[in-house]
Formats: sequence, structure tokens, C-alpha cells
Amino acid sequence: MTMQIADSVSLSASEAKARAKARAHAAAARDNLRTEPRAVRIVIIALAVMFLTVFVVLPLVVVFAQAFSRGLLAYFAALAEPEAMAAIELTLIVAAISVGLNLVFGLVAAWAIAKFDFKGKTFLITLIDLPFSVSPVISGLVFVLLFGAQGYFGTWLRDHDIQILFAVPGIALATTFVTFPFVARALIPLMQEQGTQEEEAAISLGASGLQTFFRVTLPNIKWGVLYGVLLCNARAMGEFGAVSVVSGHIRGETNTMPLLVEILYNEYQFVAAFAIASLLAMLALITLIVKTVLERHLDEGEDASDH
Repeated sequence: MTMQIADSVSLSASEAKARAKARAHAAAARDNLRTEPRAVRIVIIALAVMFLTVFVVLPLVVVFAQAFSRGLLAYFAALAEPEAMAAIELTLIVAAISVGLNLVFGLVAAWAIAKFDFKGKTFLITLIDLPFSVSPVISGLVFVLLFGAQGYFGTWLRDHDIQILFAVPGIALATTFVTFPFVARALIPLMQEQGTQEEEAAISLGASGLQTFFRVTLPNIKWGVLYGVLLCNARAMGEFGAVSVVSGHIRGETNTMPLLVEILYNEYQFVAAFAIASLLAMLALITLIVKTVLERHLDEGEDASDH
């Protein structure tokens, strides 16, 4: 027993030395970067600022300028239109459904991948990353092939008077498929880094599986969960391609906010289009701020676990 404790202590000490050495190398690399000539640093920073200004700042400025071009009354009047209110409501409903489903899936998938070894683990990780590599339009077409009138389940759905496509269920399914990697991908590396020692200790002390999850695992990953939920929600509200395929563009019924922006813009209703677009832009800005805060908490958690 004493030998095992000594081995574990020496192992943790060696890990601490390795991490300290890695930090020293990183600090040296940063110092080397700072020794670049002043002109080179100025050019690199100027290029970065120019790129962000052209591709990020200016588009946001244009969106808000166009949205408020006719004053606050016109802006709020555009948002108060029944069609706009229906699109906002549908977007919130679909986002709530997809985030809820992906939260459950992400927790289960991350738990399985990080805590257990099994055959097909690499394949499961590949499947989780699939929506990142498949076009959202293709994702929408898959659901058309499955639930459309000529699809695999189309006849059965029609006979039982169940509407999937051109309705909320189809939009929610397409959005869930496109967004399901976000929660899992935020949790998998975090749970892998934490290991299984704390869970094993809790179980050895008599805790049940649920008690271990809610009292040990979940508090350790809460910031990762919020981070994944945040990214999933932002993508769900802004999804266009997959939703466009399965929605049918029924005005006042199946148009989400991104779809309505396109329709209003094509009809030359620029104030209304940019008013709704400004809501999506504000969502992006809020997401960016909250994302920065959550990343800081995640970094603090990693530093605390290192010590």
C-alpha cells in the first residue's frame, strides 16, 4: 500500500514537472514572438484589425444603421408585425427544443466517450462531427427523403395524419441534427481531462450513479455545459439552410427569423428585414460576450485542477 502511495505521489510530481516545463516552453515561445521587429508586429496587428473591421465590424454597423434608418418607431413597428412575431416565436420554440434534446444527447455521449472504453468509440466520435462536414442543405434533404410525401415514411405519415415536413417537427428535427455536435464537443475534452477518479471515489463511498452524476460530475462540468448550450442555441436561432429545405416557407407559420429576413429583403422591405437581422446580430454579440466569460471560467477551472 505504501509503495502504491509513493508511486502515485511520484507520478503526480512528474506530471506537475511536465506541466511546469510545458508552461516554461510556452512562455519562451511568447517571448520569442515579442522579439520580432517592431515593423513586423505593426504590420501583423494592422492586418488583423483591418480584416476584423472589414468582415465583422462594418457588416454589423450596416445592419444596425439600416434597421434604424427610419427611426425607432419604424424599427419597433417592423418587429411588431404579426409575421415577424410569428417568426420570432417559432425561432424560440425550435431553439428550445433543439437545445433541450442536444443537452441530453451531449451529456450522454460525452459521458460514454470520456468515461468508458468500448468498440466503435472512434466511429461514434466521427458521427458526432458529421454535421460539421455535411452541408445544412443536404441535411434538410435527408429529412425530405425520410418524411416527404414520396419518402420512406411518407405514406405511413399521411395515413396517420402526421405532419413532419412544412411544420414545427420537421424544423426542429433539422435544427437538432445541425446543432447536435456543440454540447458533446464542449464536454468531451473537459470530461476526458478530469478523468474518473472522483466518480470512482464517490461510488466506493456508497453513492449511486445518479448521486455521483449530480453531486460530482455535473458540478465539475457546469461551465462546459453552459458553453455548449450557448453555442448550440446561437446556431439553432441562426440556422438557415436545413430549415429552408424542410419549412416550406409558409408565411406566418413555418418561417423562422433567418428565413423571414431573406423573404422581406427580396420584397424590398429593407427596414423590416434589417430590423429582424439586428435581433440576430444582437444575439451574436451577446453570445460572444457570454462565451468569453465562460471561457474564462473554464480556464480558471483547468488551472485549479492543475494545482
